[in-house]
Order: sequence, then structure tokens, then C-alpha cells
Amino acid sequence: MYEIAQRVLVLRTDPPRDVTVTVGVPYEEPTGDWSCPYRIDGLDGWEHERKVTGLDSLEAIELALVMVRAALAGSHEAREGLLHWEEVPGQRPQTVYVSMDKNRDIAYIAMKHEIVPGEVASQVAAEGVVLDFGGAGQLLGLELTNAAMRLPPEMRI
Repeated sequence: MYEIAQRVLVLRTDPPRDVTVTVGVPYEEPTGDWSCPYRIDGLDGWEHERKVTGLDSLEAIELALVMVRAALAGSHEAREGLLHWEEVPGQRPQTVYVSMDKNRDIAYIAMKHEIVPGEVASQVAAEGVVLDFGGAGQLLGLELTNAAMRLPPEMRI
């Protein structure tokens, strides 16, 4: 399928996982009708390509979007309140990666999957927190002491 649109939603499970919705390029069927493929990865039972057919390419796209919305809203994941998408203009949800050393009661919250050695250009220490910054000034992660008391239960691994 050639993609024309994609959206990633988050399932609030433990651990969280992505639900990816993809809409493909509409194409003309031999009958003269138009079909638009779509796919939802991450919801049980939707991990294969489907299509809807309309009178023209625009109707096929519209019907695909209707089907996607209905599938998402009707999923047991959505009914249980686990499916989430931030609709705040200009802001996107960001995944953070939490690792915990229970023996030392320290947690590290990383803003990306892997921080390579030497990537931390500077650190700022405050009471019980050390912030790690990259060369461009972006926050890479933070180390938190007394993690068992300071982290919410869902972040304690």
C-alpha cells in the first residue's frame, strides 16, 4: 500500500504500545469504482490491510476515514479508555523511557530510547535531580533520587 496519511495513537497498557493507522492511495477497480486501502496496526484483529469502495476516489477516502473512526471508537481498547491521542495543536505526546535501580532508589527518565556515551554535553544538578543535556541544549534525560517516593506508581518498574 502506498501511504497518503498516518496517525499514531497510544494504548495505555503496561508497557504502553502504539496503534498505527495508515490510509493508502485510492485506486480504480476494473468495475470503474474506486477503492481506498487502510490498515490499523496494534488493535486486536486489525493487523491486515482492508479497503472500502466508493463511486470516486474522494468518496473512497471519505469512507476509509469513516471506517477507521468506527473501528477505533468501537474497539474494546477504546471502550476501556486505553486508546489515546493528544489533540493539542503544536504538541505531540512523547514517549519517555524509565529505568530504575531499586537497590539505590534511583530512577533515570530518558527522553529517547538510547543515550550514547559522550552524548551528554552538560549536567545541571538540583535537589534530588540531575538533568542531562545534549550539545544543542535539548534535555536528554534526568536522574531522580528517592524514586520510590517521587515517582507515580505507574512509572515504578
